Amino acid sequence: MSSNCPESDATDAGVPPNEHWSSVSKHVVNSYVEANNALLAAMGFSPSSDDAPGTLTARQQPETVDGPITEVAFGDESWLMERSADEYEDLAVGDYVRFTKPIEETDVSAFAQVSGDTNRLHLAESFAEETQFGGRIAHGTLVAGTISAALARFPGLTIYLSQDLEFHAPVEIGETVTADCEIVELLGDTRYRLHTTVETTDEETVIDGEAIVVIQESPDV
Repeated sequence: MSSNCPESDATDAGVPPNEHWSSVSKHVVNSYVEANNALLAAMGFSPSSDDAPGTLTARQQPETVDGPITEVAFGDESWLMERSADEYEDLAVGDYVRFTKPIEETDVSAFAQVSGDTNRLHLAESFAEETQFGGRIAHGTLVAGTISAALARFPGLTIYLSQDLEFHAPVEIGETVTADCEIVELLGDTRYRLHTTVETTDEETVIDGEAIVVIQESPDV
């Protein structure tokens, strides 16, 4: 994970300056478009291919789990969720939530746009190929965000107090990851300590850590 911005005078070896900056400009525009589309998708809209550019049509968010999940606003058909308790009153040590989603190109572009982390390791393939990773990888904090997504799916209202993270391995763009959050201690006053991990489909742990959260009963609305 890094938040360094590319140097303003850096160019790929052998590429004329005009062609380099033309390529960079195209990439920035494409990233902005992808980030905008991702934001619109999160809001429940999508560009209509039949209408003029910029025309929006409402999109029904698909259900991805059995029964309503009142803790979150919407879901996506590529997301999966498993949890051990469905009622707030049943939460105890050992209860868990597992949340699975692919880390897509649009996720990386949107995160770079929103966070300002435009490190070329995440966005420029020709640059990333020359690094120890051999290609582009997803932002570490983007991948860690799946932990927050899992926490949001505990029954009740979950509020972050702290999160410790250790990054063990990179995640390639297009990889599917699973965040696992398990309650390991009841701290009292609705506070809980959880063991939090993120794994790839090959069961490689890419992030390990611990979270302290408050889980309250959801407002009756």
